[in-house]
Amino acid sequence: MDLLTNLALGFGVAVSPANLLFCLIGALVGTLIGVLPGIGPLATIAMLLPLTYHLEPVTALIMLAGIYYGAQYGSSTTAILVNLPGETSSVVTTLDGHQMARNGRAGAALAVAALGSFFAGSVATLIIAVASPPLARLGLQFQAPEYFALMTVGLVGAIVLAHGSVLSAVAVTVLGLFLGLIGTDLNSGRERFTLGFPELADGVGFVVIAMGLFGVADILVNLERDHAPRMAAVIGRLWPTREEFRESWPAAVRGTFLGSLVGVLPGGSAALASFAAYALEKKVARDPSRFGKGAIAGVAGPESANNAASQASFIPTLTLGIPANALMALMMGAMQIFGVTPSPRIISEQPAFFWGIVCSMWIGNVMLLIINLPLIGIWVQLLRLPYRLLHPIILLLCCIGVYSLNASSFDVVLMLIFGVLGYLLLKFGCEPAPLLLGFVLGPLMEENLRRALLVSRGDPWVFVERPISAGLLALSALLLVAVLLPALRARREEALREE
Repeated sequence: MDLLTNLALGFGVAVSPANLLFCLIGALVGTLIGVLPGIGPLATIAMLLPLTYHLEPVTALIMLAGIYYGAQYGSSTTAILVNLPGETSSVVTTLDGHQMARNGRAGAALAVAALGSFFAGSVATLIIAVASPPLARLGLQFQAPEYFALMTVGLVGAIVLAHGSVLSAVAVTVLGLFLGLIGTDLNSGRERFTLGFPELADGVGFVVIAMGLFGVADILVNLERDHAPRMAAVIGRLWPTREEFRESWPAAVRGTFLGSLVGVLPGGSAALASFAAYALEKKVARDPSRFGKGAIAGVAGPESANNAASQASFIPTLTLGIPANALMALMMGAMQIFGVTPSPRIISEQPAFFWGIVCSMWIGNVMLLIINLPLIGIWVQLLRLPYRLLHPIILLLCCIGVYSLNASSFDVVLMLIFGVLGYLLLKFGCEPAPLLLGFVLGPLMEENLRRALLVSRGDPWVFVERPISAGLLALSALLLVAVLLPALRARREEALREE
């Protein structure tokens, strides 16, 4: 009964005219950036953050969330039609989706992708609604040692699942932790690591780092790539046959629950979920040789998994304050900017905010299903937009957005520096996502570490004397040790190389 009451509250918030409008805007923008390769939701959300400051917190987060899961919808369109995935999570969709398009079944592939995504998004939202309250009640039992240990698990999970070597992932994460410590120490009131710049007294701006690492860096990387549009496939009949339905619905169900599980895990991502779902479908298929030649299960499973993962990743972010991936770290940073602190108390203290976002996901999925298939032709035409015009516009928006925060040219220069840093990380095979996670979690880890040591009067054994804290730290150690074992390290590198 409580669930129905909470959902009624959430829908009351989500269906207000302003929230419906911005949910639609988020879904449309998300689909657009999913279609256009080389932009991505990370860069887009970072760019749009300054524009949302005058909105209500729940309205702004509804729009940003719509961009996130809308990008998963849009990226499948070009992956199927022109073999050009707009998002990493749809790379695997090209394997069978584009083959179906070449065989004259593009319409069926697009319909299955859209229906699978809608089903997965709806189920994942239901999982959020059911699982979040008990998880939040569990989180209320946590104190400073448990929070510190839980954040350690989150960072280790991001390291294990990051691209490149484990050593480089550790180094990037530590750099993020260090950047989070720049500014004024709240205990002593002294400035630290500011290098004499008064602009750094309040620390490095979250938007500055996010725009630099994922906006400017993406532009620099994409300037080296060839984005020449390819001939679109003939879409044909937009409805699968009975046999295609029979083959695709079990794959969609498996992909939905696998994606929901991966999305909740620390370091999990929509891309990882889609590749895991594709591997699962090949394992359970009666004829694995069909995959790569137009197997519809190779479209339904991954597309359902990446949408389920993108929405399930909100669970640990909202209820425990632990972002599952870089995009959730960006969402968490946005919430903190709006004065909302994700924690186990968010459901009881700000129920309208929490349930409004949850219910808006159902509405957003319905909107995406309605707008995606009719607008396929328009999305494909956008691929003809010259990238030599698109990239300067994105860079200009980044500079205007950062400057508008504090009217500070120093922030613009700092953003460009982080853009070059992000570009160098990508060029040397290091993923910048753990840096953002370290930056967001660093101050929180320091706060809980100090609080735990203060309560225990400086006794570091407090972290191993408490069962939950000790268990989480042991899990972190096991993950690091396991990924360093030769056999597991080889399998990890193989999986991430495929991704």
